[in-house]
Amino acid sequence: MLRALLLTLSVVAIAHAELCKPDAQNAFKVRISIKTALGDNAYAWDANEEYLFKAMVAFAMRRYSSKSTTQISNVLLCNVTDRVSFWFVVTDSSKNVTTVPGSEVEAAIRMNRNRINSAFLLNDKTLQFLKITSTLSPPIEPSTPVWLIVFGVVLCLIVAGIVFLVVSGIQKRKKKNKESTERENSEEKAEVTLENGIPCEALDLKAGHINGVFAAEDERFTSL
Repeated sequence: MLRALLLTLSVVAIAHAELCKPDAQNAFKVRISIKTALGDNAYAWDANEEYLFKAMVAFAMRRYSSKSTTQISNVLLCNVTDRVSFWFVVTDSSKNVTTVPGSEVEAAIRMNRNRINSAFLLNDKTLQFLKITSTLSPPIEPSTPVWLIVFGVVLCLIVAGIVFLVVSGIQKRKKKNKESTERENSEEKAEVTLENGIPCEALDLKAGHINGVFAAEDERFTSL
């Protein structure tokens, strides 16, 4: 019985070794730069961190598919280096001798990338899934609604237009009044004529004009 159990475990270990190896089908390489990210606060990568990584991948797979029954034991790590880098695969929980398609693993990782990064205090640059493209950060929602910003801009433009029209109207009115005043002054100057080089006022043709010399003579001869 013990021999059969040992034989079974050895067969499973060999099968797992064949499933998880560099460039194997559905395998992904991970490179982690803890020292670069945390500096003096960097932690050591050990068996506990490997367990946490397996747990996070299993969590991502289960969250990606509500029907998934992925366990921590279904996440296999291999070729772990001190720097730290390694390969991993996710085995099918129903068969345990085949791997989950890489497209499903990639989709699960991309969907839960922020949660995985947060678990290790890292980001997309210091926790790299080499075959999985980085996900874009969700857009930051502005504190003020967009429609309110647009409304404010439009309202400012309308107010600026009204102010411009009022100011231009006032300037045009001032200019018109100035031109009218200048025209009146020019007309008054035009009424003054020159006679023998001496400026004289224009004659009032209706009322006539009395010469003072003749007026004095008329008064002298006509009076009795």
